[in-house]
Amino acid sequence: MSAQTAGPETLGHLSDEPPPVDPTSKKAKAITGKSPMRIALGRLRKDKIAMVCAAVTLFFILIAVFAGPICAIFGVSTETVLPSQYLNALGGGLPLPEYGPPNGPFTMDHPFGIAPNSATDNLAYWIYGARTSLEISATATFFAAIFGIVLGLVAGFLGGVVDKVVSFLTDLFLTIPFLLAALVIAPIINQRFASSDNYPRIQFWALIVVLAGFGWMGVARLIRGEVLSLREREFVLAARVLGMPTSRILIKELLPNLAAPIVISISLMLPAFVAAEAGLAYLGIGVTSGISWGQTINLATKFFETYPLYLWEPMIGIVALVLALNLLGDAVRDALDPKTRR
Repeated sequence: MSAQTAGPETLGHLSDEPPPVDPTSKKAKAITGKSPMRIALGRLRKDKIAMVCAAVTLFFILIAVFAGPICAIFGVSTETVLPSQYLNALGGGLPLPEYGPPNGPFTMDHPFGIAPNSATDNLAYWIYGARTSLEISATATFFAAIFGIVLGLVAGFLGGVVDKVVSFLTDLFLTIPFLLAALVIAPIINQRFASSDNYPRIQFWALIVVLAGFGWMGVARLIRGEVLSLREREFVLAARVLGMPTSRILIKELLPNLAAPIVISISLMLPAFVAAEAGLAYLGIGVTSGISWGQTINLATKFFETYPLYLWEPMIGIVALVLALNLLGDAVRDALDPKTRR
Protein backbone atom coordinates (compact mmCIF):
# COMPACT_ATOMS: atom_id res chain seq x y z
CA MET A 1 0.00 0.00 0.00
CA SER A 2 1.15 3.47 -0.74
CA ALA A 3 1.82 5.86 2.05
CA GLN A 4 -0.91 8.29 2.89
CA THR A 5 -0.53 11.58 1.19
CA ALA A 6 0.46 14.28 3.65
CA GLY A 7 -1.71 17.36 3.88
CA PRO A 8 -0.64 20.58 2.21
CA GLU A 9 2.10 22.48 4.01
CA THR A 10 1.37 25.97 5.30
CA LEU A 11 3.93 28.37 3.98
CA GLY A 12 2.66 31.37 5.93
CA HIS A 13 3.03 34.95 4.95
CA LEU A 14 6.09 35.87 2.98
CA SER A 15 5.86 39.54 3.98
CA ASP A 16 5.95 41.20 7.39
CA GLU A 17 2.45 42.59 7.01
CA PRO A 18 -0.13 41.17 9.41
CA PRO A 19 -2.99 39.10 7.98
CA PRO A 20 -6.18 40.99 7.13
CA VAL A 21 -8.60 41.49 10.00
CA ASP A 22 -12.06 40.00 9.72
CA PRO A 23 -14.49 42.97 9.52
CA THR A 24 -16.96 41.08 11.72
CA SER A 25 -14.46 40.42 14.50
CA LYS A 26 -14.43 42.25 17.83
CA LYS A 27 -11.08 43.86 16.97
CA ALA A 28 -12.48 45.35 13.78
CA LYS A 29 -15.64 46.59 15.49
CA ALA A 30 -13.62 48.20 18.27
CA ILE A 31 -11.87 50.56 15.84
CA THR A 32 -14.84 51.23 13.55
CA GLY A 33 -15.50 54.95 13.23
CA LYS A 34 -12.32 55.97 15.08
CA SER A 35 -9.67 58.26 13.69
CA PRO A 36 -6.08 56.97 13.39
CA MET A 37 -5.04 59.21 16.28
CA ARG A 38 -7.73 57.76 18.58
CA ILE A 39 -6.68 54.25 17.60
CA ALA A 40 -3.04 55.12 18.41
CA LEU A 41 -4.01 56.58 21.79
CA GLY A 42 -5.95 53.41 22.54
CA ARG A 43 -2.87 51.34 21.78
CA LEU A 44 -0.73 53.54 24.01
CA ARG A 45 -3.13 53.17 26.94
CA LYS A 46 -2.81 49.38 26.68
CA ASP A 47 1.00 49.55 26.65
CA LYS A 48 2.18 49.28 30.28
CA ILE A 49 5.74 50.34 29.50
CA ALA A 50 4.47 53.41 27.64
CA MET A 51 2.27 54.38 30.58
CA VAL A 52 5.15 54.04 33.05
CA CYS A 53 7.42 56.12 30.80
CA ALA A 54 4.69 58.73 30.38
CA ALA A 55 4.35 58.93 34.18
CA VAL A 56 8.11 59.38 34.58
CA THR A 57 8.15 62.08 31.90
CA LEU A 58 5.20 63.84 33.54
CA PHE A 59 7.04 63.67 36.87
CA PHE A 60 10.04 65.52 35.43
CA ILE A 61 7.80 68.03 33.66
CA LEU A 62 6.02 68.85 36.92
CA ILE A 63 9.38 69.24 38.66
CA ALA A 64 10.57 71.62 35.94
CA VAL A 65 7.37 73.70 35.95
CA PHE A 66 6.98 73.90 39.73
CA ALA A 67 10.66 74.02 40.70
CA GLY A 68 10.20 77.05 42.93
CA PRO A 69 7.22 75.76 44.98
CA ILE A 70 8.82 72.31 45.34
CA CYS A 71 12.02 73.83 46.71
CA ALA A 72 9.93 75.94 49.08
CA ILE A 73 8.13 72.82 50.35
CA PHE A 74 11.44 71.14 51.18
CA GLY A 75 12.91 74.38 52.50
CA VAL A 76 15.90 74.35 50.14
CA SER A 77 17.27 76.96 47.76
CA THR A 78 20.11 77.53 45.31
CA GLU A 79 21.52 80.47 47.24
CA THR A 80 25.19 80.29 48.11
CA VAL A 81 25.89 79.89 51.81
CA LEU A 82 29.02 80.34 53.90
CA PRO A 83 30.90 77.07 53.22
CA SER A 84 32.98 77.18 56.42
CA GLN A 85 29.86 76.55 58.53
CA TYR A 86 28.97 73.32 56.72
CA LEU A 87 32.21 71.84 55.41
CA ASN A 88 35.17 70.10 56.95
CA ALA A 89 38.20 72.09 55.89
CA LEU A 90 40.51 69.22 56.86
CA GLY A 91 38.40 66.59 55.10
CA GLY A 92 38.83 67.70 51.51
CA GLY A 93 35.92 70.13 51.56
CA LEU A 94 33.32 67.43 52.31
CA PRO A 95 30.19 68.22 54.37
CA LEU A 96 30.27 67.84 58.14
CA PRO A 97 28.55 64.65 59.42
CA GLU A 98 25.56 66.56 60.82
CA TYR A 99 24.70 67.86 57.34
CA GLY A 100 24.32 64.50 55.63
CA PRO A 101 26.33 62.18 53.35
CA PRO A 102 28.96 60.98 52.89
CA ASN A 103 30.01 61.07 56.55
CA GLY A 104 26.54 61.33 58.09
CA PRO A 105 22.93 60.20 57.62
CA PHE A 106 20.38 62.02 55.46
CA THR A 107 18.68 65.01 57.02
CA MET A 108 15.35 66.67 56.25
CA ASP A 109 17.07 70.04 56.00
CA HIS A 110 19.10 68.75 53.02
CA PRO A 111 17.40 65.57 51.63
CA PHE A 112 20.00 65.11 48.89
CA GLY A 113 22.92 66.38 50.95
CA ILE A 114 25.06 69.42 50.24
CA ALA A 115 27.80 69.95 47.67
CA PRO A 116 31.48 69.82 48.60
CA ASN A 117 33.48 73.06 48.55
CA SER A 118 30.40 75.25 47.89
CA ALA A 119 27.91 73.82 50.47
CA THR A 120 24.98 74.45 48.09
CA ASP A 121 21.92 72.21 48.45
CA ASN A 122 22.00 69.24 46.08
CA LEU A 123 18.21 68.85 45.91
CA ALA A 124 17.68 72.46 44.82
CA TYR A 125 20.37 72.14 42.16
CA TRP A 126 18.89 68.83 41.00
CA ILE A 127 15.40 70.32 40.64
CA TYR A 128 16.55 73.44 38.80
CA GLY A 129 18.89 71.30 36.70
CA ALA A 130 15.83 69.36 35.52
CA ARG A 131 14.15 72.66 34.61
CA THR A 132 17.19 73.82 32.62
CA SER A 133 17.50 70.51 30.78
CA LEU A 134 13.84 70.29 29.79
CA GLU A 135 13.54 73.98 28.95
CA ILE A 136 16.52 73.93 26.60
CA SER A 137 15.73 70.57 24.99
CA ALA A 138 12.02 71.32 24.51
CA THR A 139 12.69 74.74 22.98
CA ALA A 140 15.40 73.38 20.69
CA THR A 141 13.11 70.51 19.65
CA PHE A 142 10.32 72.94 18.83
CA PHE A 143 12.46 75.15 16.58
CA ALA A 144 14.24 72.21 14.94
CA ALA A 145 10.91 70.51 14.20
CA ILE A 146 9.35 73.68 12.75
CA PHE A 147 12.37 74.38 10.55
CA GLY A 148 12.67 70.78 9.38
CA ILE A 149 8.93 70.44 8.66
CA VAL A 150 8.82 73.64 6.61
CA LEU A 151 11.88 72.76 4.54
CA GLY A 152 10.73 69.16 4.05
CA LEU A 153 7.25 70.24 2.92
CA VAL A 154 8.54 72.83 0.47
CA ALA A 155 11.31 70.65 -0.96
CA GLY A 156 9.14 67.56 -1.36
CA PHE A 157 6.17 69.36 -2.91
CA LEU A 158 7.88 71.85 -5.22
CA GLY A 159 10.77 69.63 -6.29
CA GLY A 160 13.16 70.85 -8.97
CA VAL A 161 15.68 73.52 -7.98
CA VAL A 162 14.09 74.04 -4.57
CA ASP A 163 14.46 70.36 -3.74
CA LYS A 164 18.08 70.34 -4.88
CA VAL A 165 18.96 73.40 -2.80
CA VAL A 166 17.29 72.05 0.34
CA SER A 167 18.86 68.62 -0.15
CA PHE A 168 22.28 70.25 -0.57
CA LEU A 169 21.84 72.28 2.64
CA THR A 170 20.70 69.17 4.49
CA ASP A 171 23.69 67.15 3.32
CA LEU A 172 26.02 70.06 4.09
CA PHE A 173 24.85 70.35 7.69
CA LEU A 174 25.04 66.58 8.11
CA THR A 175 28.73 66.68 7.20
CA ILE A 176 29.54 69.18 9.98
CA PRO A 177 30.34 67.43 13.30
CA PHE A 178 28.00 68.72 15.97
CA LEU A 179 30.58 68.68 18.77
CA LEU A 180 33.16 70.47 16.63
CA ALA A 181 30.68 73.22 15.78
CA ALA A 182 29.79 73.64 19.46
CA LEU A 183 33.47 73.87 20.40
CA VAL A 184 33.95 76.62 17.81
CA ILE A 185 30.82 78.63 18.65
CA ALA A 186 31.15 78.57 22.46
CA PRO A 187 34.47 80.50 22.70
CA ILE A 188 33.14 83.13 20.29
CA ILE A 189 30.09 83.69 22.48
CA ASN A 190 32.19 83.78 25.65
CA GLN A 191 34.52 86.37 24.19
CA ARG A 192 31.77 88.51 22.69
CA PHE A 193 29.20 88.56 25.50
CA ALA A 194 31.12 87.61 28.66
CA SER A 195 30.85 91.15 30.04
CA SER A 196 27.13 91.48 29.30
CA ASP A 197 24.61 91.55 32.14
CA ASN A 198 22.39 89.17 30.15
CA TYR A 199 25.19 86.68 29.52
CA PRO A 200 23.34 83.70 31.11
CA ARG A 201 20.32 84.21 28.82
CA ILE A 202 22.56 84.80 25.82
CA GLN A 203 24.34 81.54 26.59
CA PHE A 204 20.97 79.83 27.05
CA TRP A 205 19.65 80.90 23.65
CA ALA A 206 23.00 80.29 21.94
CA LEU A 207 22.85 76.67 23.06
CA ILE A 208 19.30 76.38 21.73
CA VAL A 209 20.44 77.77 18.37
CA VAL A 210 23.30 75.26 18.23
CA LEU A 211 21.05 72.30 19.10
CA ALA A 212 18.24 73.33 16.74
CA GLY A 213 20.67 74.33 13.99
CA PHE A 214 22.17 70.85 13.90
CA GLY A 215 19.03 68.88 14.69
CA TRP A 216 16.55 69.75 11.92
CA MET A 217 18.09 67.65 9.14
CA GLY A 218 16.56 64.32 10.10
CA VAL A 219 13.07 65.82 10.28
CA ALA A 220 13.51 67.57 6.94
CA ARG A 221 14.63 64.41 5.16
CA LEU A 222 11.80 62.35 6.67
CA ILE A 223 9.10 64.89 5.78
CA ARG A 224 10.51 65.34 2.28
CA GLY A 225 10.33 61.60 1.64
CA GLU A 226 6.75 61.41 2.89
CA VAL A 227 5.68 64.40 0.79
CA LEU A 228 7.25 62.88 -2.33
CA SER A 229 4.92 59.91 -1.94
CA LEU A 230 1.86 61.97 -0.99
CA ARG A 231 2.02 64.64 -3.68
CA GLU A 232 0.94 62.17 -6.37
CA ARG A 233 -2.07 60.96 -4.41
CA GLU A 234 -5.59 61.61 -5.65
CA PHE A 235 -6.57 64.17 -3.02
CA VAL A 236 -3.51 66.33 -3.83
CA LEU A 237 -4.12 66.08 -7.57
CA ALA A 238 -7.76 67.02 -7.02
CA ALA A 239 -6.72 70.05 -4.99
CA ARG A 240 -4.42 71.15 -7.80
CA VAL A 241 -7.18 70.74 -10.40
CA LEU A 242 -9.50 72.88 -8.26
CA GLY A 243 -6.89 75.64 -8.28
CA MET A 244 -6.14 75.48 -4.56
CA PRO A 245 -3.13 77.65 -3.60
CA THR A 246 0.12 75.87 -2.79
CA SER A 247 0.16 77.12 0.79
CA ARG A 248 -3.32 75.72 1.39
CA ILE A 249 -2.37 72.36 -0.12
CA LEU A 250 0.67 72.16 2.15
CA ILE A 251 -1.17 73.17 5.34
CA LYS A 252 -4.66 71.74 4.81
CA GLU A 253 -4.00 68.66 2.71
CA LEU A 254 -0.44 67.40 3.31
CA LEU A 255 0.35 68.47 6.87
CA PRO A 256 -2.51 66.52 8.55
CA ASN A 257 -1.30 63.36 6.81
CA LEU A 258 2.18 63.89 8.25
CA ALA A 259 1.08 63.87 11.89
CA ALA A 260 2.49 60.40 12.57
CA PRO A 261 6.07 60.98 11.32
CA ILE A 262 6.15 64.43 12.95
CA VAL A 263 5.12 63.05 16.35
CA ILE A 264 7.64 60.23 16.04
CA SER A 265 10.47 62.61 15.08
CA ILE A 266 9.73 64.93 18.00
CA SER A 267 9.51 62.07 20.48
CA LEU A 268 12.92 60.79 19.41
CA MET A 269 14.57 64.21 19.07
CA LEU A 270 13.72 65.39 22.59
CA PRO A 271 15.76 62.77 24.51
CA ALA A 272 18.70 63.31 22.17
CA PHE A 273 18.71 67.01 23.03
CA VAL A 274 18.44 66.26 26.76
CA ALA A 275 21.57 64.13 26.59
CA ALA A 276 23.33 66.66 24.33
CA GLU A 277 22.61 69.56 26.72
CA ALA A 278 24.04 67.64 29.66
CA GLY A 279 27.07 66.56 27.66
CA LEU A 280 27.86 70.07 26.49
CA ALA A 281 27.50 71.44 30.03
CA TYR A 282 29.86 68.73 31.25
CA LEU A 283 32.43 69.80 28.65
CA GLY A 284 32.08 73.44 29.73
CA ILE A 285 30.56 74.68 26.46
CA GLY A 286 26.91 74.52 27.43
CA VAL A 287 25.19 76.26 30.33
CA THR A 288 28.13 77.35 32.47
CA SER A 289 26.61 80.46 34.06
CA GLY A 290 23.51 78.72 35.41
CA ILE A 291 22.40 75.46 36.96
CA SER A 292 22.69 72.29 34.92
CA TRP A 293 22.93 68.55 35.50
CA GLY A 294 25.97 68.36 33.25
CA GLN A 295 27.73 71.12 35.16
CA THR A 296 27.03 69.29 38.44
CA ILE A 297 28.50 66.09 36.98
CA ASN A 298 31.59 68.02 35.94
CA LEU A 299 32.08 69.25 39.50
CA ALA A 300 31.25 65.87 41.04
CA THR A 301 33.82 63.83 39.12
CA LYS A 302 36.51 65.02 41.54
CA PHE A 303 34.63 63.42 44.44
CA PHE A 304 33.76 60.08 42.84
CA GLU A 305 35.58 58.05 45.50
CA THR A 306 34.89 60.20 48.57
CA TYR A 307 31.32 61.36 47.78
CA PRO A 308 29.81 59.15 45.01
CA LEU A 309 26.23 60.22 45.78
CA TYR A 310 27.07 63.74 44.61
CA LEU A 311 27.83 62.29 41.16
CA TRP A 312 25.05 59.69 41.00
CA GLU A 313 22.19 62.11 41.72
CA PRO A 314 22.38 64.08 38.43
CA MET A 315 23.38 60.99 36.46
CA ILE A 316 20.32 59.08 37.64
CA GLY A 317 18.14 62.05 36.67
CA ILE A 318 19.59 62.17 33.15
CA VAL A 319 19.39 58.40 32.62
CA ALA A 320 15.81 58.18 33.92
CA LEU A 321 14.58 61.09 31.80
CA VAL A 322 16.36 60.04 28.58
CA LEU A 323 15.36 56.39 28.97
CA ALA A 324 11.72 57.29 29.63
CA LEU A 325 11.60 59.60 26.62
CA ASN A 326 13.26 57.04 24.34
CA LEU A 327 10.94 54.21 25.36
CA LEU A 328 7.93 56.50 25.10
CA GLY A 329 9.05 57.54 21.63
CA ASP A 330 9.33 53.89 20.58
CA ALA A 331 5.85 53.22 21.95
CA VAL A 332 4.43 56.20 20.06
CA ARG A 333 6.06 54.98 16.86
CA ASP A 334 4.59 51.50 17.30
CA ALA A 335 1.15 52.90 18.14
CA LEU A 336 1.09 55.08 15.04
CA ASP A 337 2.29 52.27 12.74
CA PRO A 338 -0.75 50.46 11.30
CA LYS A 339 1.38 47.41 10.46
CA THR A 340 2.43 46.83 14.07
CA ARG A 341 1.29 43.49 15.45
CA ARG A 342 -0.67 43.94 18.68
